[in-house]
Amino acid sequence: MLTIGQLAAYAGVTVRAVRHYHQIGLLPEPERDASGYRRYRATAVVSLVKIRTLADAGVPLSRIGHMLEADAPAFAEAVRRIDGRLRDEIERLETSREQIARLAAGDGLVLPPEVVSYLDRLRELGVSERIVEGERDGWILVAARWPDHVREFMPGKIAQLDDPRIVRLYRVLSEVFESDAGRGPLLEEAADIMAGLAEQAYAAGQADPGGKAGDDLLLDLLEALALESDPRARRMVELMRERGWNGWTRLERLPGPPG
Repeated sequence: MLTIGQLAAYAGVTVRAVRHYHQIGLLPEPERDASGYRRYRATAVVSLVKIRTLADAGVPLSRIGHMLEADAPAFAEAVRRIDGRLRDEIERLETSREQIARLAAGDGLVLPPEVVSYLDRLRELGVSERIVEGERDGWILVAARWPDHVREFMPGKIAQLDDPRIVRLYRVLSEVFESDAGRGPLLEEAADIMAGLAEQAYAAGQADPGGKAGDDLLLDLLEALALESDPRARRMVELMRERGWNGWTRLERLPGPPG
C-alpha cells in the first residue's frame, strides 16, 4: 500500500498531478484508512502509469478515461485518430518553423526571392533603408493581391535600375525622406524625374509600366501607403499634379496643359 507521494514517485508524476487526476475523475481516489491516510493499491499504480503514458503521448486528458475503458479495437482506432492529429500538428509546427526561419531572413518572410533580390539591389545602389522599407511594403501589397504574378514584374523592375534617372530618383528620395527638413529643391527634382519617366511611359503606351493598370483597389492602397508614410509624400503628389500627372502611382495624365 502506497501513500500518494510514493504513488506519484513510482509512476513518475507529481503529487499535484495525482490530485488533479482525482479531481477530474480520471483516477479513483481511495478512502482514508484508520490513521487518516489514503493508501493506494497496485492497481492504482498501473492505472496511473497508463494515464501518464497516454498524457505524455499527447492524448488530451478528456479522452484518456474513454481509452482506458475501451476494448482493443476501439483503443487501436483511438490511437490511429490521435496519431493523425499529432501528424497534422507536426506539419503545422514545421510550417511555423519555416516561417520563423524566413522571418530571420527579413524581407523574405512575405515576399518571393525575386522581390527580395530587387530590394537588395536597391541597397547596393545606396538607397536608404527607409525608402527600401517603403518599397518592400508596396510589394507586400502587390504580392498579396497577385501572388501568382508578382514574379512576372521583377525582370522589368530590375532592368529599370540600369537607367541613371531611376537610380538618381531613388537617391534623391532617400535624401529627402531621411532628412528632417522639407528639402524643397530635391522634391522638385524628384517630381521632374518622375514626370519625365511618366511622359516616356505615356508616349510608349506604357503609362502603367509596373503592370498594375485596372486594379483600382491596389493602386489606391499603394497611393495611400505613400501618403501615410510621410507628410512630404503629399507634397510630391501636388508637384506631380503641377506637372500634369495625377499622383505618382497611377501615372494618369490630367486634362489640359501641365500647371
